[in-house]
Amino acid sequence: MIDGVIYNLASPTLIHQFITDEILTALKNHVREHQGDCLPVSSPLDVYPDCDDKTCVQPDILILCDRSKIGKDEKIWGAPDLIMEILSPSTKMKDGTIKLEKYCTSGVREYWLIDPKEKQITVCDFAHRDLFHHYTFHDSVPVGIWDGACAIDFDQILQGISDIFGKDA
Repeated sequence: MIDGVIYNLASPTLIHQFITDEILTALKNHVREHQGDCLPVSSPLDVYPDCDDKTCVQPDILILCDRSKIGKDEKIWGAPDLIMEILSPSTKMKDGTIKLEKYCTSGVREYWLIDPKEKQITVCDFAHRDLFHHYTFHDSVPVGIWDGACAIDFDQILQGISDIFGKDA
């Protein structure tokens, strides 16, 4: 639900889940190796970026560095530091417009749109007003909230997808 409008979403595909798991593993490993306080989490988890009941989203992946935003109900009340969405044909338009605007205005510092079909990643750096950076699945994409100390190797993810689904996946 975004600004009181309910959206019906299809369940994710196997490729979607594979990408989510690979990214989440890399993020968690980084936090563990650096004894960080940030918390990488995957969906389903309710997030109320505006701290009200008019908007509740379930990002594919988020990083929360301010743990005071974890409510007594164990949901996130406030904007996570980073949100990643794995795009699908049914969510691509909404993720790239409605959610992009909502995340920007609610205080999310960084937003990734990961398009498995086009093999592209768009990173929106709201914190630095350096909005759009474009990458491919052959790139290593730096995590801006950590000043690039962690990067996601999409070429490795692409190789994993190819190993599972064939060379043309």
